[in-house]
Amino acid sequence: MLTADFDRLGVLEGDRFLDLGCGFGRHAFAAARRGASVVALDAGRDEVVQVRSVLGAMVEAGELSADRVRAGGVQANALVLPFADATFDRIVASEVLEHIPDDATAIAELVRVLRPGGTMAVTVPRCGPEVINWLLSDAYHNVPGGHIRIYRRAELARRVSAAGLRPTGGHHTHGLHSPYWWLRCLVGPANDTNRAVAAYHRFLVWDIEKAPRLTRTLERILSPLIGKSLVLYFEKPAARPVVGTDAIVRPPRVREATAA
Repeated sequence: MLTADFDRLGVLEGDRFLDLGCGFGRHAFAAARRGASVVALDAGRDEVVQVRSVLGAMVEAGELSADRVRAGGVQANALVLPFADATFDRIVASEVLEHIPDDATAIAELVRVLRPGGTMAVTVPRCGPEVINWLLSDAYHNVPGGHIRIYRRAELARRVSAAGLRPTGGHHTHGLHSPYWWLRCLVGPANDTNRAVAAYHRFLVWDIEKAPRLTRTLERILSPLIGKSLVLYFEKPAARPVVGTDAIVRPPRVREATAA
């Protein structure tokens, strides 16, 4: 289940794709299936190891072609990305900025490694549902590595625009997930044994696996109203010719990629 819409992002075969804060790889896997060359980056070692393992299994199973698709995982800090300027055509930063104290530096790094004309999707918890989570439970966010801020749509768009990207649109998604997290916060975020929480979780897994028409319709209705995630799309302005010449202004290369 993706948070970013790859059609709106414009992911194509052969694109160089960065999944920042990849977690366990859902966006990375989807981009690889589309034929993109994928780097899945996370600060957590366990996440990167699992993503690499799954990508390898996808190749072995014939789901990905080793000759056509390059993909791998990188453990790195979002504040100092180990890539040259303008490395990627498409970037997804999904549910990660709300965890980073210095989000301005992280955004600047994302803009730096995106090529002119490239596109980026940034997703964060939606303000309204997230406020309810914070009100219901301090343990939901007040933990090491937890959410440290709540973004409003205009604020997030302003921060990314100030770093040099042009907003191109946005939407809300995961309407079925907000009530699940409200329930978890109500009974305790770590209380996985609660019957209601367990039942709702089984429902969400069933919905993801089967995607029946009824729940897809509910998702379309609920997402604009209470969708858990805000998704904004941006484009990096293409480089312009230098006045009086045909030369193209391109950003300097400051470091080489070290993707594993």
